[in-house]
Amino acid sequence: MKEIDLRELNLNPFTLFGNDWLVLTAGDERTGCNAMTVSWGHLGCLWSHNRPTAVVYVRQSRYTKELIDKSDLFTLSLIDDRNALGYLGSHSGRDENKFQNAGIKPLFTDGTTAIEGAKLVFVCKKLYKAPISPENFIDTAIPAKDYANGDYHDMYIAEIIKAYE
Repeated sequence: MKEIDLRELNLNPFTLFGNDWLVLTAGDERTGCNAMTVSWGHLGCLWSHNRPTAVVYVRQSRYTKELIDKSDLFTLSLIDDRNALGYLGSHSGRDENKFQNAGIKPLFTDGTTAIEGAKLVFVCKKLYKAPISPENFIDTAIPAKDYANGDYHDMYIAEIIKAYE
């Protein structure tokens, strides 16, 4: 992997999350790690010095959330393998080695974990966390449709501290 300048990236954040999907990985080699597919998120600038940021949403039931909460860092990796992306989004790492079963390998870098062979990796440092709460919805059709089982997300805002291709 080669470190790149974020200002030189030419990508579409709408297709990056919505169509291509990303792999959110948390944890490290020493304490353990896990990965999950994310298709909801944002990239942009926020707060002083227009920090480059990523916003991701993780359901409270996800095992990866436990690892994100224990660490200051996580990564977002862009991979082409749709089968691996589907597997990572539909199985739990609590009971299995998702990396092995999805046919991918963890890459330990910068004190966290990414996906080996990824086309793009963002190393992210957590800045803010907040729950998505049903009482805050103005459009009440959203929780009825997207949270029918009550498994709400936590939102994480993180500074992108490094990017690799």
